[in-house]
Amino acid sequence: MPLRPSPMTALAALLQGYLPRLVQLRGWVVAALPMVVVLGGLVVSILLRLNGTPSGGATPMALFHLGLAPVMVPIMALVAAPAGIREDMEQRTLPFLLLRPGPVWVLPFARGAGWFLWGGLWLGVACLGLGVLGLEVSTHFLALLLAYWAELAFLSLLGLLFRRGTLWGVLALFLWDPLVRFLPGRLQWFTFIHHVEALAGRSPQGGEGILAQAPVETGFWASALVLLVFGLLCWAAAGWKLHVTPIGLSGGEAEG
Repeated sequence: MPLRPSPMTALAALLQGYLPRLVQLRGWVVAALPMVVVLGGLVVSILLRLNGTPSGGATPMALFHLGLAPVMVPIMALVAAPAGIREDMEQRTLPFLLLRPGPVWVLPFARGAGWFLWGGLWLGVACLGLGVLGLEVSTHFLALLLAYWAELAFLSLLGLLFRRGTLWGVLALFLWDPLVRFLPGRLQWFTFIHHVEALAGRSPQGGEGILAQAPVETGFWASALVLLVFGLLCWAAAGWKLHVTPIGLSGGEAEG
């Protein structure tokens, strides 16, 4: 009787087989999203210099805090997450994937890992572009990478828990998360942006109005650990959810 492959063997095999999907249209959309911000910033900076106008030291910080972190990284996760295990469920291909030997709980992470690596690659290129404008690369890249890791895992889990998981993800990332400026006390701790700012520095466009709360100080490594562990818990929960979900050739699991 053949031995059941280990989780790592199954993960490596599934990831290798899925890599060609990353360079299709959806993959290039994920790649283009962070580059739009950086290339736009570079063009504006060049035009300002040609006109003899200083671009200002806050320009790369503004691109990071107003473009990359709160907008492009969440959109990248929203584009990539439905291409994971949820796509197999909706296209009725998951039963054929389950015919391969290997633990079921590995499948959501195996599908998501490729998108994380692909998106992380382009976030690194984007940070190098911001480095040309004067931004410190390493800490800002780590902040974006961990935010993408946590948000991708979160949206992948929502896609398995709810039929309209993407909609719930949009509400969480674009309605709840921006409230970090006005949330009292420790509620700020339950937003992605708070931990991004703990890693990369406070946004220079932070809330200054009468409703704005004093920022909650969270340590660099504490926020890094929060995003890392949160992502791991979401992937584990996604694996558990798939493991307990009845899967049939009729695809009824994609309807509820």
